[in-house]
Amino acid sequence: MYIFGRERKVSLKKLKKKPNILLITTDQMRGDCLGILGHPVVETPHLDTMAHNGAIFTNAYSAVPSCIASRAAIMTGLSQKSHGRVGYEDRVEWNYDHYLAGELAKAGYHTQAIGKMHVHPARFLCGFHNVILHDGYLHTYRSKKSSATESWFNTDDYLPWLREKLGYYNADIIDAGLDCNSWVARSWPYPEHLHPTNWLVDQSIDFLRRRDPTKPFFLMMSFVRPHSPLDPPQYYYDMYINREMPAPPIGDWVEEEDDGMRDALVYNGYGGKLTDSALQRARAAYYGSITHIDHQIGRFLQAMFDEDVLDNTIILFTSDHGDMMGDHNWVRKSIPYEGSTSIPFIIYDPGNNLGIKSGAVINNIVELKDIMPTLLDAAGVEIPEKVEGMSVMPLAREEETPWREYLHGEHSFGVASNHYIVTKKDKYIWYSQTGEEQYFDLEKDPMELHNGIKDKEYSHRINYLRKILIKELEGREEGYSDGNRLIVGCSPKSSLSHIKEDS
Repeated sequence: MYIFGRERKVSLKKLKKKPNILLITTDQMRGDCLGILGHPVVETPHLDTMAHNGAIFTNAYSAVPSCIASRAAIMTGLSQKSHGRVGYEDRVEWNYDHYLAGELAKAGYHTQAIGKMHVHPARFLCGFHNVILHDGYLHTYRSKKSSATESWFNTDDYLPWLREKLGYYNADIIDAGLDCNSWVARSWPYPEHLHPTNWLVDQSIDFLRRRDPTKPFFLMMSFVRPHSPLDPPQYYYDMYINREMPAPPIGDWVEEEDDGMRDALVYNGYGGKLTDSALQRARAAYYGSITHIDHQIGRFLQAMFDEDVLDNTIILFTSDHGDMMGDHNWVRKSIPYEGSTSIPFIIYDPGNNLGIKSGAVINNIVELKDIMPTLLDAAGVEIPEKVEGMSVMPLAREEETPWREYLHGEHSFGVASNHYIVTKKDKYIWYSQTGEEQYFDLEKDPMELHNGIKDKEYSHRINYLRKILIKELEGREEGYSDGNRLIVGCSPKSSLSHIKEDS
């Protein structure tokens, strides 16, 4: 067995212990931003090592590519129809029957979350014994209109810590002048060890010291980056700012002159054709943030080794969604293209406790709702009947097992509200407000450069995928489908009624 490329012996006694579970999530990291997948620029040596000695899933997706909905899928194992979050909406309470952490806690695990949760209320535990919280910019909780219990001071643990370390009361994460949804970039203005990425790992290492040694642990390390603000420490910004980068892919379907939703000069806009220099800075900071996270993950793996828990820990690494980063003149997420929907998904079992095929590369369609059943399966914990995801452990062991053919994804997004059906080989997209359709042959065209919706050679396949979407949307309260056709112009919702009724 190997860690960091070195052979290591593991005692049979240790292999018989119930495994620890480590879930590492990033925010807004593209699925292609891994060195092991051949990315031409970004460096991820520790994640590459985990994938090389574990299993990597090359068709992993976020069904609703924005923060809250994605985290609902991770925590509950439910599809968007069931967890009810089909777009972005703050301040909708969480009220589900089962949570990943809660099921592990009932099975005797000591559970801890550190970093971003993005739930409501902000201090809701989602089954964890304890949460050390940093949701980034805190969104609505920064408002002076918030109640005392919802103010940033009570809903964030990192910012008070930062103010204490810097020694002045007005220090803030907005001091650099960057927004939490902006392509504007610069380096972190404070010492590197004060960056929220380092802080999260500091807190995680401290958990190893403070954990109950009589119990296995479940730790969720939830990084806020590489989500903007795009502010890596100077070292990591410098790694990429002068590096030659390939131009982002621009499809033949892109309307270069369409300013509609895509106002390139707006600092927190969703897209448009950025200047070359602005895009260079944005990508340098984005890639730098990813490498920074990678190095800090390496730091935590070393701490686990030092604590003698690494070989009895199952690690799953993923992200909640991606970032377009200039692809097809878009930035941010919420849209149905690969940059936004595709995510990294790695399972690493350093002690080979579960028989994962080392170096396995798996192309089955997996998604975030599969995380809960996967980790419960790894822990030997019963999976609740309501869970709709599937354990990927048989795939990781390269066992023959029935699997889904496709994923239905969506996002309520104003005039750009969308639905997509993706398989291992292709993708069908429907924009519900305009009726626009797109089809991409992902085997021949993984960068989605050609919209084949009018190509005769794909007509049968397009009809087949369209029928799948019609059935997926049949009975939805928005009225998108009557079971026979897609209905254009229905009012999209960000949250389905049943979760608001339960709140």
